Amino acid sequence: MKLARNMMINISGFLLLLLILHLRPITSQETEDEREFDYVKGSSKGPEHWGDLHEEWAACKKGNMQSPIDLLHHEVEVVPELGKLRRDYRTANATLKNRGHDIMLQFVDDAGSIHINGTDYDLKQCHWHSPSEHTIDGKRFDLELHMVHESSNLSVAVIGILYRVGRPDPFLAELEEEIQAIADTENEVTVGMVNPKHIKMGGRKYYRYIGSLTVPPCTEDVNWTIIKRVRTVSKKQVKLLREAVHDYAESNARPLQELNDRVIQLYEPKQHHDSSKHE
Repeated sequence: MKLARNMMINISGFLLLLLILHLRPITSQETEDEREFDYVKGSSKGPEHWGDLHEEWAACKKGNMQSPIDLLHHEVEVVPELGKLRRDYRTANATLKNRGHDIMLQFVDDAGSIHINGTDYDLKQCHWHSPSEHTIDGKRFDLELHMVHESSNLSVAVIGILYRVGRPDPFLAELEEEIQAIADTENEVTVGMVNPKHIKMGGRKYYRYIGSLTVPPCTEDVNWTIIKRVRTVSKKQVKLLREAVHDYAESNARPLQELNDRVIQLYEPKQHHDSSKHE
């Protein structure tokens, strides 16, 4: 009886452990409670203090692979072997949510994936930062879109697309009515079927480096792909995204972080020359 009782205790303890592990928050995910942090300059909850606000946000202060960074073109390592970015997106149901610090488009159904280094990363959500978080040779742009992907083992890969003010962005134009509907609220609206293929990336060249989430908990080992070509967005669209949120900050872009000897790779397709001209 004593042996059976001990076995029951051990089994109960094991089941309790499984329950605790199941209930633990997935730290690879961005926090969605905008009351926990902000971008207001001089605020006690601003970017320079994120790492002090919660123990699980310590990486925001102590991490060595933080994002965003400045992509210094003269320091990148050109790696043609990285290959063309492999995307396999599909139309899926989505909702648009005002997270207080940004506007997020979240895919409810399977929206497809990208393939990086032998791993498939499923597209989970998109959101916007203005001005851009990443810079190129010190130049900051007007807007940056993050397409957040996650693998089966919860690894994260983000595609970043930079925009300068110019012609309207066609993909944002599809969502303007819904963005206006949730402006300055904590609501979310059903968008319906959205095709991620409508997000135009442009050229095939891209930067690749290992960084972090750019909002708490600033989880590291995020695989970043920043499209080299800068696209355009209208001034009205940028203003709509900024005014829709209710954080009262001038921007929602995290300051640049130290590179700390990380390697920035650049994919450029190999140039094929006609060898007969040199014979």
